[in-house]
Amino acid sequence: MEPPEVTVLVHRAARGDQTAWHAIVDEYAGMVWSVVRGFRLGDAQAADAVQTTWLRLIEHVAAIRDPERLPGWLRTTSRRVCLETIRASGREHPVAEHWEDARLASNPGADDGPESCSIRKDQQRLVRAALTALPERHQALLSLLVASPPVSYEEISEQLGMPIGSIGPTRARILARLREALAAQDLCDSALS
Repeated sequence: MEPPEVTVLVHRAARGDQTAWHAIVDEYAGMVWSVVRGFRLGDAQAADAVQTTWLRLIEHVAAIRDPERLPGWLRTTSRRVCLETIRASGREHPVAEHWEDARLASNPGADDGPESCSIRKDQQRLVRAALTALPERHQALLSLLVASPPVSYEEISEQLGMPIGSIGPTRARILARLREALAAQDLCDSALS
């Protein structure tokens, strides 16, 4: 859908035009579901996150400053709703894949100005560098430990050819190694907490 069409639909929806609402939902429902699925929520939580995203649009449609940016607004809102869901359920968030989202969840009032954005990008780069500096076997173990759906220790043992009893201690050593590497760069507290 072209930006001028989106703008017209948003303005019509803000005035209560049901046809416009249906067109918006038809156009962007797949995108919203795609964002939500990326957070690996359970079926019920995912459905709630999608519904909450649409509810937020209903509540704020008249206040959207740039209607042509509705897809971005929906993506951002979907992410925030998912983070709220994860935080409410107490679920851990994998550091390597969603470090920025975890930072936002733990510090929603953070300044998102250019300076903090630049600092955040540097931190992400350093964390990723620390992860890629690990031996491939350790990277593989960490990937399996944070996989979704979860991979059992039996499957990890079979895939990596390591005894089940050594998975936990090896994980602890790998995380200690990462903490040391990140502590040297003053990132340990924020990245691996």
